[in-house]
Amino acid sequence: MPNRKTPYMMRTEAKWPRHAVSGRENAFSRFVSWKKNAAIRTMDDVRKEGDTLDQQKTGRFLKMLRNEKNLTQEQAGEQFGVSSRTISRWETGRNLPDISLLVEISDFYGIDVRELIEGERKSDMMNDEAREVARKMADYAGTEKSKLLTVVQIISIAGLIAACISVAFQTYNRYSGPDPGSSSDLALLFSVITLAVMAVIALYVTGRLERLIKAQTTQKVIKAVAIVVLAVSLLRMVILTAAVGLLLLDSFLARPEVYTDYETYTERMSFSATEDNTKWIKWGMDESIWPREITGSMEVIDYKMVYYNPWDAQFLGYLVVDYTDEEYDKEVRRLREYESTEYIGYYCVEEEHTYELLAVNADPYNGFVYALTDGDRIIYAEQIFCNYTMDLKYGKYIPEEYLLDGFDATTHSPYYKEMTRDR
Repeated sequence: MPNRKTPYMMRTEAKWPRHAVSGRENAFSRFVSWKKNAAIRTMDDVRKEGDTLDQQKTGRFLKMLRNEKNLTQEQAGEQFGVSSRTISRWETGRNLPDISLLVEISDFYGIDVRELIEGERKSDMMNDEAREVARKMADYAGTEKSKLLTVVQIISIAGLIAACISVAFQTYNRYSGPDPGSSSDLALLFSVITLAVMAVIALYVTGRLERLIKAQTTQKVIKAVAIVVLAVSLLRMVILTAAVGLLLLDSFLARPEVYTDYETYTERMSFSATEDNTKWIKWGMDESIWPREITGSMEVIDYKMVYYNPWDAQFLGYLVVDYTDEEYDKEVRRLREYESTEYIGYYCVEEEHTYELLAVNADPYNGFVYALTDGDRIIYAEQIFCNYTMDLKYGKYIPEEYLLDGFDATTHSPYYKEMTRDR
């Protein structure tokens, strides 16, 4: 019967692709010849049973062999270098062992490869020549796998190097670069996670991961690290939850502190702050535009200083003073000599027209300190805060005309949306 397939060939093709055996044509021809001469099973037998591999039968046979040796699935997996789940899949017929494992499994259970494939013991045993052919077939399959793994190894190692460079670069930018903080903590975290994943992949494809996992010492270390990480994570979660809860409670309970007694004016100015009293530092804003003190020649018409700290400290204040003509001229000269900063555009502020602006210290993040005049009296004012917005409802505490024209420090302002766009 020329060009007829043997039962073994038909069963092999049912499970493993043709390329797994076609690479050894001469060896395989010898294997087929041996199979025919064995005359254990005829083509008529195959026609009766069908020409596909009975995976369920093979699975039951594997389970029987394992039970004969009193092995658990986990122990069998350790013997063949696979997981207990893989052993379970073999024994339930969902999968069959890789061709490269056939000889190893057969030798371990004391059967031949043919019996393993057909799922039952036979009286005839595979001779040395047939066993050599099967080993060569397994070697060929292993060689094909090795080529693929080599490519994956190169890719994983390249990815690991790239991840290391990324983490190093972002860490440098975050803490020591020309623009510290330019690399966000979230981006750095993702890079570290990528590095860890690439490291695991590299260990897996090089075969080191499985050996590390199997080592008893490694297992103990992994368990210990997992317990420590879990404990730290839980502790951190508890601390973070408690901190957030306290902040929310503090924010809910926080109330603006309003001061109108100008006799204690200097106590609430940043130039009077000390190491023991940092409450009034006011984010480092320069308040030298305001008077150093209230003197006898100054008639205070109105004064208010507000402190509010729901999350971060915020300050709002104004001082309206009537001077004598001589003192007024002197103060106006002092203020005009002050080196004012740019202010238009910050917090939607426009060029001042309501009053004459004598001096201003403006910061795009922390707000304003300035002095205005209506020609008779001088109005000192400030709005100092952070994060591009004031939680304080400033309209309740300062007359609108004392604010710079266009001032808007709410979260609805175009300035806030522009400055927080990339957050």
